[in-house]
Amino acid sequence: MPRIAGIDIPEKKRVDVGLTYIYGVGRVNVNPILTKARVDPAKRTQDLTAEEISRLQKALETVKVEGDLRKEVGQNVARLKEIGSYRGLRHARGLPSRGQRTRTNARTKRGKRVTIGALKKEAMAKTEAVKTEKEKKEK
Repeated sequence: MPRIAGIDIPEKKRVDVGLTYIYGVGRVNVNPILTKARVDPAKRTQDLTAEEISRLQKALETVKVEGDLRKEVGQNVARLKEIGSYRGLRHARGLPSRGQRTRTNARTKRGKRVTIGALKKEAMAKTEAVKTEKEKKEK
């Protein structure tokens, strides 16, 4: 399993797909990286030579990936929160920051909600009876 930019690249995948496991490398910008490193995109990662891996690592040094990119994104969000912008407030509250609706959908950001419906009188009476019995036993 080749290790590039601190990430283990899967062996069975093609190089162009395997490099997308690195944070900051996507399907769009993987092709310029591969042409710069002179590596065939159709090649499997297990078939890469040590020289090709080192060329890939050198090509990736020019692109901001992994820790540096995560740090920059985190600083950008922190800056938005600090200046008190609307986007910063949405980030702080854990809500969508790009204008999506939240009345429905937005489950990824908000989490699954529990619907609390009106209890029927019988169910309410049962819960009250159980509470009074527990109180009597405690005394």
